[in-house]
Amino acid sequence: MLDRLFELTGRGTTVGREVRGGLTTFMAMAYIILLNPIILAGAKDVTGARLSIAELTTSTALAAALSTLLMAFVGNAPFALAAGLGLNAVVAYQAAPHMTWPQAMGLVVLEGAVIIVLAVTGLRTLIMNAIPLALKHAISVGIGLFIALIGLVDAGFVARGTGTPVQLGATGHLTGWPVTLFCFGLLLMIVLYVRRTPAAILISIAVTAVLAVLVNALVSVPAKEWGVVVPHMPESLVAAPSFGLVGQFDLFGGFARAGALTATVVLFTLVLSGFFDAMGTIIGVSDEAGLVDQVGRVPRLGRILTVDGVAGMIGGSVSASANTVFVESAAGVGEGARTGLASVVTGALLGLTLLFTPIAAVVPAAAAAPALVLVGALMMTQSKNVPWTDIELAVPAFLTIALMPFTYSITNGVGAGVISYTLIKAARGKFAEIPWLLWAVSLIFLAYFGIDALRALFG
Repeated sequence: MLDRLFELTGRGTTVGREVRGGLTTFMAMAYIILLNPIILAGAKDVTGARLSIAELTTSTALAAALSTLLMAFVGNAPFALAAGLGLNAVVAYQAAPHMTWPQAMGLVVLEGAVIIVLAVTGLRTLIMNAIPLALKHAISVGIGLFIALIGLVDAGFVARGTGTPVQLGATGHLTGWPVTLFCFGLLLMIVLYVRRTPAAILISIAVTAVLAVLVNALVSVPAKEWGVVVPHMPESLVAAPSFGLVGQFDLFGGFARAGALTATVVLFTLVLSGFFDAMGTIIGVSDEAGLVDQVGRVPRLGRILTVDGVAGMIGGSVSASANTVFVESAAGVGEGARTGLASVVTGALLGLTLLFTPIAAVVPAAAAAPALVLVGALMMTQSKNVPWTDIELAVPAFLTIALMPFTYSITNGVGAGVISYTLIKAARGKFAEIPWLLWAVSLIFLAYFGIDALRALFG
């Protein structure tokens, strides 16, 4: 039955390999259940409200479990889904400052709906195929740098400078216990990872969190230095899930609160970020799994993209931010995962974490942020696939990579890369190499960058 349902024999795999791969993927990505709440709870909405760590942890685990199981049975792919790093940054730093949390999450639900429409109509597949492969790799690299910068800032390792845009630490030097623990956690994570220790990221977070609890108990550390989460011993490791954020979304309230133009821009940013985040991951992991055909296309891509859109809606409906395919799925693929059976295992384990939400209230940014830095470093390896000697591709790729961390926006990087690629090809008279969809996307991005001028023009 499993063979017929998941095509095990056809893909050259076994039940044992799938179980091992699913477990590996879970161990590689479980950190997001601790990290996503820290990122979202670290921001305030337009009213100054913050979301609850406990409720965010429940929502993150619930959305990840449901989305991953959906991918297993509909997409039959070894992809795990959870709150996307980068997407949650868009929600926290680009949406929330203009509207309430329910309104921001309503836009996330709408983002998922738009992604579904694009997938069902086949337009998303066409756009994915129209983006040059070099830019796809550059998008992955840029996202890696962006999330690494978020980790460094959250940990206090990098801060706004007095004479420079950024500086080392809050004073120009590394000071304080939280920063020290971040450095320890990052070094430990690197050592465990290069030694191929299973669940290296999760182990490092756990060890650093325990040390943070001890330090906070023995040394007087100002609470503001820890950030959103002040480490302390939980009353219990197991507790009933807190579903207080489930269903707390307002589909169209953001348009009334922030204005139609601002809300539309935020929605557009979410769609583009989700679109291109998933695109690079799906292509990269599918290639690693040997699921890409001879012309570089992914089988069942339409179904996979549709599930990705539904996952976005699930994430928004429970206030976990948009879910998307996780690059850590490559860890399970490396252990032999080739089908949706691996995702069944991963999804079931994610569901079990609903019972252990008190642990999230123990983990400070100093313990979780190293994961962002390491994952960013791993995503940087895609840079080797960019043909840097070809100026027509090197310049767009560089702009894509550089502008994401420099402007704290995935969309800005993608837009700069697409526009510059189209312009360079046109300037050299190579119009045949510019798909018509790329012209359309370039015009959309031009409107995005010129939104203030359009707002002034049309009132």
